[in-house]
Amino acid sequence: MAERPFVDEASFKALLEHLPVSWWETEGERVVDSGGGAFDDARTAQRFLDTLCQDSVPEPSPEISHGQAQFDGRLFDVSRLLGGVPRHGRARGVAVEVGSPTAAARRYDAFADFAPAAAFIRDRDGCYRWMNHAYAHLYGTTPEHVVGRNVREFNSPADTAQFLALDRDILSRGKPVRHTLTYHRPDGGVGHAAGHRFPVREGDQTCVAGIYVDITDYTRALSQRREAEESLYALRDHSGLPCALISAGGRIQQASSAAAELLHTRLSDLVGRRAHTVLAPAPELDALQRGWGDLIARRRRRVETSTVFVDTLGRQRRVRLHLTTMGRSSARAASVWAVITHQGLAHPAHPPLTASQVRILSLLAGGRSNGEIAASLRLSRQTVDYHLSRLRDQLGAATRPELVARAYVLGILAPQAWPPRSATATHPHSAT
Repeated sequence: MAERPFVDEASFKALLEHLPVSWWETEGERVVDSGGGAFDDARTAQRFLDTLCQDSVPEPSPEISHGQAQFDGRLFDVSRLLGGVPRHGRARGVAVEVGSPTAAARRYDAFADFAPAAAFIRDRDGCYRWMNHAYAHLYGTTPEHVVGRNVREFNSPADTAQFLALDRDILSRGKPVRHTLTYHRPDGGVGHAAGHRFPVREGDQTCVAGIYVDITDYTRALSQRREAEESLYALRDHSGLPCALISAGGRIQQASSAAAELLHTRLSDLVGRRAHTVLAPAPELDALQRGWGDLIARRRRRVETSTVFVDTLGRQRRVRLHLTTMGRSSARAASVWAVITHQGLAHPAHPPLTASQVRILSLLAGGRSNGEIAASLRLSRQTVDYHLSRLRDQLGAATRPELVARAYVLGILAPQAWPPRSATATHPHSAT
């Protein structure tokens, strides 16, 4: 009795399903049977066999042919019977994977597969041959669900036309091209990507490969920054408000024409000037300096105060000063926008007013008589009369109504407050 084989054909084929091997039987040019564990799906196995058939040269003898073949970055030892064998006139062959052409290529494949940049390879008809996880993630899926399918299945007609036109351009050029493209995201938004697209040899044909970085958030941030800058420049140039951009070191970097007019100078002479040189000596300068330090150290975002400017003619003018830091990215502010409101009348420098004089002006503007002012401040009538006389001389006012008017236009009294009060908590023009 003949001995039975140790492993029958069915068991042997089942064993090969777990090994990096591909086997096949062909009848003429048609594959009638194949298997093995070298490939995950029949489509890839068929592409491998198609590549072998295109690379082989038919010979009349039925001798066994040995050789090596590269496919999708993998290296195979191939053995096949040429010219057919007695088994129903079929030819048989087997390929055993022995590794990639180089270890570096295998390392690159692993790196590319999980790199954060989106990468792909597709043929000239738009069919995906390979992609990494980052590229598949753009479509909310995995590479296995996209490879073998056409770009038309995942993109709008407009985007598809754009992508295929780029592919044709790359294939006609035959060299890499760096560019930025716009595409529609699955969430309905518009995305932007920057990268390279280049021709690659994939099996028996030249395909198009691409690697891109999504710059949607970056371009959105740039757009928002441009819009913010345009708004600031519109404020600077068209609002009519005196304003300036001041560096952390205190130098004027930009200024509006209104700021130059306020200081009676040319804009070209104002830009580059130290900001402290436009400030007149005033009691609130110490508080302003502390507020500036808080702004630069980012302990505060805004400072609002009253101060006195001095122009190139030596005239003084009390103003309301608004300071705001720029950006939030660094530990220290790089620059500060200064905007001026509530300008007082320009006047020659005069001795600063005392706190008592400012309080007297506040009560006088509220309609109090000299006697009522004296009683309210617990001063003698003669002292109040003396202060009012001195104030008329200092502010150039001949009458009580004119004195009140001058106190407002010079910025000593706050125009937006009632009852009348000092424009600053420290009494502007006050030496105490």
